[in-house]
Amino acid sequence: MVEAKWLYEIILFVYVLSLIGYFIDFIQQNRKANRLAFWLLSMVWILQTVFLFIQIFIAQSFPIATLTDSLFFYSWILVTFSLIINRLFNVHFIVFFTNLFGFFILLLFILTRAQESMQDSGIRLVHEILITHITFAIVSYGFFTLSFLFSVMYIMQYLFLKKKKGLKWMWRFGDLELLDTYSFRSVTIGVPVLLIGIILGFVWAFVSQAEFYWFDLKTIGSILVLIVYSCYLLLRIVSGYTGKTIATYNIAAFLILLINFFLFSILSNFHF
Repeated sequence: MVEAKWLYEIILFVYVLSLIGYFIDFIQQNRKANRLAFWLLSMVWILQTVFLFIQIFIAQSFPIATLTDSLFFYSWILVTFSLIINRLFNVHFIVFFTNLFGFFILLLFILTRAQESMQDSGIRLVHEILITHITFAIVSYGFFTLSFLFSVMYIMQYLFLKKKKGLKWMWRFGDLELLDTYSFRSVTIGVPVLLIGIILGFVWAFVSQAEFYWFDLKTIGSILVLIVYSCYLLLRIVSGYTGKTIATYNIAAFLILLINFFLFSILSNFHF
């Protein structure tokens, strides 16, 4: 069963990369990211299809006999629909959200299956999902920190230009447009990474039957951070905010992140 554990981990890893690619395309209309995400998702579909054929033709069992098996078939259907929509229709929003839900269903299947039948390797897999949840959250915070620093540099460069001071330092800060773009790109990557991290945490808590507090301050704080940075993307893309205004918002968003990371961690009943 160790081999199955590794295959499950590979499927989840490739699925995560595909989700990030679709999110970048969703935000920036990046066709290269869309093509890469499509081929990564195709790899997920191929691996899932192999598992499905093994279940049907070797194990002689169609995967709908139990709720756990039905989750796998449900996930396979969602991935199939997503690939068809991506190739035949120009509706990128539904592709991303379908894949996000499909990832949740597949993750729920894998962890439930691990708990039920993989014994020691299954327990390790569930534990590794917890480690991955924490890792993804911290990595997303890293991207948000980069975005914050770019915004601070933007504000400082803006003030230098406005007051015509510190001219010799301007070239060290970089172009205002580039600083604004780098800040935006960092958030664009950080948001899906944090979203996936939160999903991993919720599914882990459900499957492991841990004493999980839904109203725990750290849990609420993480969701709040996700909402705040999602609003940043909405303000940037939908409302067209750029420059000093969005940089100021980004700095304020980072302060909320710091409160969640330090204060809410101390007050949390569940997280460290």
